[in-house]
Order: sequence, then structure tokens, then C-alpha cells
Amino acid sequence: MLKKIFFICFFVVILGFVIFFFFRGEEENKGSEKVEDTFLEEIQTWAQKGMIMDAPIIAGDSPYKEVADILGEYESLDETSIGPFAVYPEHQVTIGYRNSVAVDLRSYDKKLQDIHYQEIIDQFGEADEKKYYQDSEFNQIILIYQVNRNYQLKWILNKPTEQEPNPPVHHISLVAMETPKQASVSETIKNMSIDEKLGQMIFAGISGKEIDEGAERLIEEYKVGGIIVNGKNITNPKQTVAYINALKSLNNLNKIPLFFGIDQEGGRIAKLPGDLMPMPTNLEIGQKNNPSLSFEIGSLLGKLVKAYGFNINFAPVLDVNSNPDNPVIGDRSFGDNPNLVSELGIETMKGLKSESVIPTIKHFPGHGDTSVDSHVELPTVQKSLAELEKLELIPFREAIVAGADIVMVAHILLPKVDPDYPSSMSKNIITDLLRDKLEFNGVVITDDMTMEAIAGNFDLGRAAVTSVQAGSDIIMVAHGNDNMIKVISALKEAVENGEIEEERINESVTRILQLKANYDLDDLYVEEVNNEELNPFIESVLTHF
Repeated sequence: MLKKIFFICFFVVILGFVIFFFFRGEEENKGSEKVEDTFLEEIQTWAQKGMIMDAPIIAGDSPYKEVADILGEYESLDETSIGPFAVYPEHQVTIGYRNSVAVDLRSYDKKLQDIHYQEIIDQFGEADEKKYYQDSEFNQIILIYQVNRNYQLKWILNKPTEQEPNPPVHHISLVAMETPKQASVSETIKNMSIDEKLGQMIFAGISGKEIDEGAERLIEEYKVGGIIVNGKNITNPKQTVAYINALKSLNNLNKIPLFFGIDQEGGRIAKLPGDLMPMPTNLEIGQKNNPSLSFEIGSLLGKLVKAYGFNINFAPVLDVNSNPDNPVIGDRSFGDNPNLVSELGIETMKGLKSESVIPTIKHFPGHGDTSVDSHVELPTVQKSLAELEKLELIPFREAIVAGADIVMVAHILLPKVDPDYPSSMSKNIITDLLRDKLEFNGVVITDDMTMEAIAGNFDLGRAAVTSVQAGSDIIMVAHGNDNMIKVISALKEAVENGEIEEERINESVTRILQLKANYDLDDLYVEEVNNEELNPFIESVLTHF
């Protein structure tokens, strides 16, 4: 009897322990679920404000400088086709930028791994959209929820399988729905340092065929506004696009996108690499004297340079080829009739614009009557202003009326107009003639200042200062990092000692930034070019020849 009582008591005690631990476990599970539910609600609350946990940054609003002040410098920068992503491992955060503003906030907080697929569905319901991502490392599902009209919250998990039907969260991503708009030109200029302003006034050449220390300094330290690519820099379409994309990547966290310029006139001046069908010379186009064809040629040139990643073409040539002994223009001109040059040149300019490529009319005030090449020495033209107005200036005047964006000024000495300085350094020619008399309000860029016409006769730094004082907006330094640094240093010294007022610098930077805004320039990646697709366009236009 005592044994029975003992076993009954023992059984009751054991049963009590079982019941106790069972309910205790249930309470703990409920507590755990409550914690997870609370965490999910917190994430949702943060998302509605455009934020993620542990990072007081607002998607679509916080600029890079503000993020750097809060999180410090990033450890690494991952370049992607949609822009740069800065990695901040100490904060378990990665941030994607657009126009130097944080637009994609990604959290890798370890607490997220305690949340599973089914808990997200239970809390938020079915996703508004599902996407999938797979590479050699990941096979993921992305659950996308529209938090409000401003933000999307994305949950990234391993794709559910039979073996793992309820996978844990890998990370979350909060994305601003609208790409942040660039600040107005005036607002941008107010927040620019003098170094940033002077950088915008430089169109620099690069060395080699891939990014080197010099290219990095051009963009990251000197913040140049434009890059000119020469034949020595590019070997084939794939390498060219990769180089352009690498340069864009370097500039991604700067405030202002880059100009990328190339000489692609057609004929013998055609620098794009690859097996592109050859284009006719301007002289051949002039002989056809078909304005519609000129427009198609301009559109085709725009399509070609844009496919390779360029946004400026240093074309069309508006020089009137009045001197048959001219060693540098020749068949680059449409002909010796200024009215024909005007009509065909303007149509080519409009064709380039139709592809959202910025045309550059050149070589002001006219290089057609020179007898020497300005690459080799300084040409002299003994013509008065009245004589220029009857011939050389006609195409430029007409193109300005038709909406020219950029005028390239040549290195030509015109003693009857300015006995002291060549056109690229002459106030008489740039300000008095081009700005005031011809009423050009766009961007003035010099031809390459390292050409012997300038470099062989003037100190490069002083020449740049004189050119800006004369009215130039952009100084082109197409060769030599040391030359570029010398030019920027001279300009900065001139501003600091009062030779050039900062207000004068602001005038040029305003024109430059407005032009970039007008063409919606950005530093997004360029897709790989396919000449097999481009050549049929060329062939279709050339059937008219």
C-alpha cells in the first residue's frame, strides 16, 4: 500500500513538473513572438519615416557629407550598374547613393536573422511584389512592401525550399521611390568651395588606357568638371566603356556629374575605336549639300558617341575653308561658302542635340584661313573684324542664333583685332566679340592649351588666367597631369590675390552647371557597346551617298 502511495505521489510530482515546464515554455515562446512582433513593428515605423534601425539617415534626403559625419568614412565602395554602395561594417549598414544623396539604406543587423519568412507574411501580409535574385553565392527571394508613396521596404531572404520552407532574413533594404533631384544651380554654387568651382572649369586629358593614380587625383582631389578622351586612351569598344564607367565610379560621390568629350567629326577625325563603318568627311557632305542628310549625320554621330559613354562631341566644324593651303582644316570643313557651312553645320548640330549629346561649334572665330597648324605653332591671320564678319563669323553667328551650347575658341593671333593675345586669351574676341556683339550666353571652352600655339609661346598657368579674365569658362588641358595642376594652381592663386574675382568664377560655373542640368547628365554606368547594332544605323544613313 505504501508503495502505491509512493508511486502515485511520484507520478503527481513528475506530472506537475511537466505541466510547469510546458506552460513555462509556452510563455517563453509567446514572449519571444512578442519580441519579434515588436521588432517587426519597429522596422515598419522606422521605414515610414524613411529610416532603418541604428542609422539616423533619411533615404532620398541625407547627403553623403551628412552620412559621413554620422557614420564616418566607409570601409569600401561597391560599384554597381545603379550607382555606388558604401559599406559601413561597424554599423552593419550599406548605403546606396544617387546624386551624392543616400537613396538605398540596407541593414544587416544580426537581430534580423531571428525573423523568418512566415513571420513577415503573418505581420505584413502578402508582399506587394516578389522578385528573385541568383548568382554563384545567393539564391534569394525579395519581398517588396510599399510602405507609403515615398518608400519601399524590401526583405531579402534565401529562397524557400522543401528543406528550408521558412528561411531567416538575410538583410533589409529601404529605398526612396524618387531619385533625389539635383539642387538648383544657385544653391549648388553656394555650397561649393573655390577648389570645386575651379575644378568645373577644367576639361582634362587622361593618361594610359585604365585608371591610374593621375586619373584618381584629377577626379577625387581636383574634382575636374570634364574629361577629354584621346586616341591613345582607347583601344576597343569594351575597353572604352569600361574606362568611362571607371571614371564615373571615381566621380560618383562628387556633387556634379562629369562631361565626357571626344572628337568624332567623321572623316579623318574619328576617334571611336572598333570596327565602325567609316563616315564621310564634312567636305563630302558639303558636296551633297543636303540639309536633311546633315541632320541625319549629326544624329548618327550623336548615337555613336552616346553609345560609348560620351555626352559631348567636339563637332561640328564651322570653319570656312577659304585657304586651300590650310594644313589643319581642309576636308574637315563643309566648304568655302559660309552660307553652306552655316546651313549644314547647324543641321549637324541639331542632329547631335536630337540624341541628347552636347555639340561644340568650332574653331571660333574661324580657322579656315590659317596657313599653319596651331598644334605646331601659333597661326596669324591678318584680317580685320569687318573682314571676319563677311566670311568667318557668318556660320558662328547663325549657329548661336540656332541655339549653340558650347563654342570652342581657337588659338589664332589676329593682330588687327587684338595685337597682344591669340583668340583663346583675348578679351576683345571672347567678351567683346563673342559675348557682346554675337550675344552668345553659353559655355566658352578653349582649344587644348597644351598645343604649341600656346604652350610654345606662353606660360601655361598665366595663359589660363588670362583666358579666364578674357571670358573663357572652361580651360582645356588635354595632355599632362602636371599641366593641369599648374593651370588650377595658377587660377586659384589669381582668385586668392584678387586678380580674378570669385564672382567671375561663379559666372562660368553657373553656365557649366546649367548646361549639365539642361542635358540631365549623370554618372550612371554605360552598357557595353555593340558595333554590330551600330553599323546598320551607319549603313542606313550612308545609303544616301
